[in-house]
Formats: sequence, C-alpha cells, structure tokens
Amino acid sequence: MSCSLFFYARLTYAQQTSDSAYRKPLKTVLADIEHKFGVQIRYNEKLVANRYVPYADWRYRPTLEATLDNILSPLDLKVKKDKGMYKLSEYEYYRWSVSDGWAELDRIAAQYHNVQEWEQRKAVLKPCLMEALQLSPLPTAPASRPIITPERKYDGYTVSNIAIEILPGVYINGSLYKPSRIKGKIPVILNPDGHWQQQRYRPDCQYRCAALARMGAIAFSYDLFAWGESQLQFEEADHRKSLAMTIQALGSIRILDYLLSLKYADTTRVGITGGSGAGSHTVLMSAVDDRITVSAPVVAISSYFYGGCPCESGMPIHACGNRTDNVEIAAMSAPHPQLLVSDGGDWTDKTPEHDYPYLQKIYGYYGKAADVSNVHLPKEGHDFGINKRNAVYDFMAKYLALNRAAADESKITIEKTPAMYVFGEKGEQLPATAIHGFAQLEEVWKAATNKTK
Repeated sequence: MSCSLFFYARLTYAQQTSDSAYRKPLKTVLADIEHKFGVQIRYNEKLVANRYVPYADWRYRPTLEATLDNILSPLDLKVKKDKGMYKLSEYEYYRWSVSDGWAELDRIAAQYHNVQEWEQRKAVLKPCLMEALQLSPLPTAPASRPIITPERKYDGYTVSNIAIEILPGVYINGSLYKPSRIKGKIPVILNPDGHWQQQRYRPDCQYRCAALARMGAIAFSYDLFAWGESQLQFEEADHRKSLAMTIQALGSIRILDYLLSLKYADTTRVGITGGSGAGSHTVLMSAVDDRITVSAPVVAISSYFYGGCPCESGMPIHACGNRTDNVEIAAMSAPHPQLLVSDGGDWTDKTPEHDYPYLQKIYGYYGKAADVSNVHLPKEGHDFGINKRNAVYDFMAKYLALNRAAADESKITIEKTPAMYVFGEKGEQLPATAIHGFAQLEEVWKAATNKTK
C-alpha cells in the first residue's frame, strides 16, 4: 500500500471514533440508507450541503422509518413518501401527523364539558391571543381618511379601490364592492386574500366579491401584508416574518372600523370569508373581534395543520391556554354561524371525521349545533373554485339575509389588474409619507406600541 493510501485509510478509520462523534456527511448517510433499504430519497442539494450526522452508524434501526427518524430529526429534517419515493424536506413545525393532531385536539377538548366551562376557556384564550399578537392594547389609529378611487359601475354592483392607513405611513389596500342600489342598512363581508398567485386580482376573487355585492352586501377584498399592492412598500420576503401576522390582524380591525362607520352598514350583520392562509386569518379574526357575526374559512382549518406561513403561525398564539390549535380557535366563534369548506386534496381532507364533530359539540353547548356546517368536496383540491364559492354564497345568503339568486357569475365583469390599483400602475400615487421596507416598519411599530403603553 502506498503511503498516501495508507494515510487515507488511517484517516478514514480515525474519523469513525467517538473522538469525531462517528460523524459522516448527510449525503453519504442518505446514499447508504437507499442501498440498505432499497429506496430512493429525493432532495435539493442545498438541504444536504455541509450537513453532518453525528454518531451516524449508531442511529440505524431495523426499520426504514425508525432509521430515518433517528437520523433526520436532530437535523430538523423529515421525509415524506411520494409516489414510491421519499422526499427530504425541512422540519415543518406547523404540519403534524393526523393522529397527533387529533390526539392534541382531544387533549384540549378534555378541559371543558359544558357551556360554562367552555366560556371560562374562551375568557382565557381571547386576551391571550391579542397579547400574543402584540395588539393589547391596540396602537392609536392614524387620523387620515381612506384614499378612495372613483367608482366603476357594472351589472348590479360597483367597485372602487381603497387604501387605509393603519399605522403612520403603512397602508392596507383593497377593492370595495357594493350593490348598485343600496336601501337601508346592508351587511358587511370582509374578504382577505390568501396565498394564491395574482392576489386579489384573481378572477375567482373578483367573482366572489362581485357576487356578494350583487346579493346585497358590502364586500371588501384586500391584500395580506407584503402581498399584492402592499409590495409597493415591502418586499415579498417580509410576508414571511412573524410581524406580518400582527400587521394583518391590525389591518382587518382598521378595515372593519371604516366599513362599520358607513351610514348604510348594518353592524349586526358582519361576515368574513377567506381561503388558505386567509382562511386561517378568517378564523383568528372571528375569535378576537366580536363585531364579526358569521364566518366561512375555506380550505384552511385542520387540527393537524397550524398554517404553513409565519403570517398564520409566526406569533405565539398557539401557546395560549397551555396550547391551543386552529380548530379550537375556530370554536371561539360559537355560537355565531360558521361554515367550514374542506376538500380531499390538502390538510382539510379529514375535516368531517374528527374536527367538524368537535365543532358541532361546542356549538351544541349553546343549542346551536345546526349553525356550524361543513361542505366537504373530496374530489377537489386547494383552491377557491366555483363549488366552494357556491357554498359560501348559500351560507351568507342564509345567515345575512341576502338574495342568493343574484349571485350570477355570468353577469360579472373580470377587471384587468391595473384597474384595481389604488396607487396607480407604477405606484406613482403612493403618498410621500409612506414608509418603505421592513426596517422602517419595525421603527414605526415600536413607536406606536410604546406610545400606547
């Protein structure tokens, strides 16, 4: 054996001792697992680069699953079986196994057995949610008036774009849909937008809000923080920072403040509906804002999914009350009517089996089990398609006394995106006082919260 080969052999042997913690490159370990267990593991090279497994050989177990768990868990990695292969990904704190999610909901539910005990639980959760969001107390609202574009008139409804200053220099942007003719007091429906592409400009979002307006409601469609037109002020990456959750909640509160100040707004008939991340937001707002009287989260709520974006789970709301989950937070809407729309293609696939019966039980404490409903679409996926919209139209018509027959989407005009901008196609009308960037937002937020304290 040459000197160089002898030296390499000694070095390799030396590396595999307790002095080096039996350390091996993760990529090498994964290749060995593929060989030993006859499987394929797919991964992005960035996930394995410069990552090592201490005591690698000691972590093997007789089964593939136990071996992978032993090796990957300490590295905050996981695998998911997909079409005969295993896919490596980062550990997702917000995604649990179905059995773990159900067991956790059962643990939570064991704390109350009647309406009195449940109300005591709510009395603990609600102030904690607001504190976790850093919204207790609320910062002072700017004195500025909303910026409103001229109305655009269509068949049975009108649209205007609105920007509301929710903190000094920070705007939340949306489109306000109203019936062409307003007589007396009419309902208000918030429509936060989810994480789909094209934001509130999407056809399905326009269909929904215009249809609700044709049915006789004020429907406000608006962007989440650092999403849509908000990106004139912030980077898309800012949406994935924990403060996004707080700014979004504050935005909805400010929007509701404005809408309920309108002379034709019925403050006793207030709804909210949103899909995906906006569905999580729908549930949160219904739990913390008593002005909301009906809610319809779409393809969102599950006991084994806590929201995959920091705008849904970035603030420690789930630590409240010795831990809670999104289904219990949804239950906080009781006894106000609530619709859950679920499907077979995402984390709502088992809603009818466990989560929905839990909600029926909570509503039953008030004698209102019939006021929580679930429309499950097992052959559909994660979207806000026509069947999901129809379920929302039926629900809102029933509980807000709207004209269901007027929800005729064939009479709705899909606008081009630039028509829906508040501040112009290039942001040229953005106020000079508007802030830019997350660093400035943090300064404004700190000043606003210090002032209220």
